Amino acid sequence: MHSIQLSKISKKYNIYDRPADRLKELLMRNRRSYHREFWALRDISFNVERGDSVALLGPNGSGKSTLLQIIAGVLQPTKGRVAAKGRITSILELGSGFQPDYTGRENVVLNGIILGIPEKEIHRRLDEIAEFAEVGDFFDQPIRTYSSGMVVRLAFASMINVDPEILVVDEAMAVGDRRFQLKCLDKIRELRERGTTLMFVTHEPNMVYKYCQNAVLLNGGQMVMKGPSEEVVPAYEELMSEQGVVAKKVFVAAQ
Repeated sequence: MHSIQLSKISKKYNIYDRPADRLKELLMRNRRSYHREFWALRDISFNVERGDSVALLGPNGSGKSTLLQIIAGVLQPTKGRVAAKGRITSILELGSGFQPDYTGRENVVLNGIILGIPEKEIHRRLDEIAEFAEVGDFFDQPIRTYSSGMVVRLAFASMINVDPEILVVDEAMAVGDRRFQLKCLDKIRELRERGTTLMFVTHEPNMVYKYCQNAVLLNGGQMVMKGPSEEVVPAYEELMSEQGVVAKKVFVAAQ
């Protein structure tokens, strides 16, 4: 059964050389164009099976994060359709939705309500989330008193500990220090083993081999290939080599 179905997904942005050009176009009621089109994605179609783990690979600017945001519902495609079966939890810009004057506890509850989680269930998980985030007594202090690392840890903890059916992660290794990264990856592995559908963006081939059954390779907003990680990763490394970029091969395995 499909967890995620992507059908001919395309995303276009209008690029203006000057802010005034946007205003001119509005005043002309689009009778004259002052922009050029940039297609971040073109005709992306593939399915993700329930319980599958899929990595999105590709050079910077290939459309990986844009596609992930469309799957998460943060962006709308210009063309095409996304169908998802199951509750999606997305870990994109960690902490960007937190209210600075609310406490950590209040932000976690608010975040859960936005995700559609029953408030009773959220309160049942608060201690678990606070322990995972390692913020101590700051859990009941305003977010504005947190360090940036504490905000990231709390944001990750609040998203990862709500039993997501579909987990969407942009650059999972960019979370906190090395020890906390390993802790997060252990949690991701646990969710995968419990049948959570996983999609994430990474530049680390060894991470793909360790955590993903399949991978999708994007380049220039188009899908180059989709298949088993053992086939897609070498194609990714070859593409990066052709573009003069060395793909990262050093990865600290989760313990």
